[in-house]
Amino acid sequence: MPWIEKANEKVKLVRQRIQTAQSRQKSYADNRRKDFEFAAGDLVFLKIIPLKASLMSGKGKKLYPRFVGPYKVIQRVGNVACKLELPPSLSRIHNVFHVSMLKKYHPDPSHILQPESIEFDETLTYEEKLVKFLDRKVKELRNKRIL
Repeated sequence: MPWIEKANEKVKLVRQRIQTAQSRQKSYADNRRKDFEFAAGDLVFLKIIPLKASLMSGKGKKLYPRFVGPYKVIQRVGNVACKLELPPSLSRIHNVFHVSMLKKYHPDPSHILQPESIEFDETLTYEEKLVKFLDRKVKELRNKRIL
């Protein structure tokens, strides 16, 4: 019977250590977490990075805006989701977003970024169009020249 008592003590010790590790991780996560509260009628920016595969229209990644909008919140869906009033150009995207993809709008005319150059295709692809050549080089190998 003493081996059963030893096993029970070890199980209690393991449970206690798991509990301390979980509480430590929870305290770290809670320090970084921000509570977002959006009510119906608020104006918010929409994060475009998760949607960039379907929204990018030939621009480089670094120059593309991270947020577009502002858009009006129509209603809250559950605790962590909001339904937005999107323009007709974004009608193919579902209009319910998690609050982590939204950013509170503080009125400033320089913030307004509209995705007007977005053109959708049925397959959600885009075509890159060359505007003009800025420079031309000739690479010379031993017996070949490559433009």
